[in-house]
Amino acid sequence: MNNKVILLASGGLDSTTMAYWLLDKGIDFIPLFIKYGQHCVDTELETLKSVLPKTHIDKIEIIDISSVYKYSNSKFINEANLWEEEITADDLYIPYRNILILTLAASFAQSLKINEVYSAFINSNHAKEIDCSKEFFSRMEMMLGEYGAIKIKMPFLEMTKFEVAQIGINVKAPIGKTFSCQASSEIPCGACPNCVDRLEALNNL
Repeated sequence: MNNKVILLASGGLDSTTMAYWLLDKGIDFIPLFIKYGQHCVDTELETLKSVLPKTHIDKIEIIDISSVYKYSNSKFINEANLWEEEITADDLYIPYRNILILTLAASFAQSLKINEVYSAFINSNHAKEIDCSKEFFSRMEMMLGEYGAIKIKMPFLEMTKFEVAQIGINVKAPIGKTFSCQASSEIPCGACPNCVDRLEALNNL
């Protein structure tokens, strides 16, 4: 398996674009889906299966760490009633989520003797979490590279969502079918940081 890479995949616009971008560059990958207790997990997984190239649907690997956040008050874990509750970006924060996701992916890759993990994280202007910043991701890349054999690749890190969407169009990724809402488990709310970024990008295409 070491001729492949691991791709953190969620069914969102960024990771879906990266899947097709990797194949366009002749890089094969294993899609890795992390269940961390997100209320939209079923929608994310079904979306992932619908947007991945057909050749890779059966290659999806799933890791379940949902018990880590079973006591979390985050509205990304415990779905809010959007008719009655006013949700802010702070309500969606999940502590150390991205650290967990990246280290899990690195550990999984190393067990398969795979040397590279690809992540489609970008330095969002709307994300409030400290572990969504360019500085954080750069330090994680460096740390995992220095203390292990795994290289974390984030080719989209300095791009905007619009630039990623443009790449998605160029590599024929089905970005219109993607899902990445933080506040609603089925129908995108249109107001959370993920939805705002996605809608702005698609509207500007």
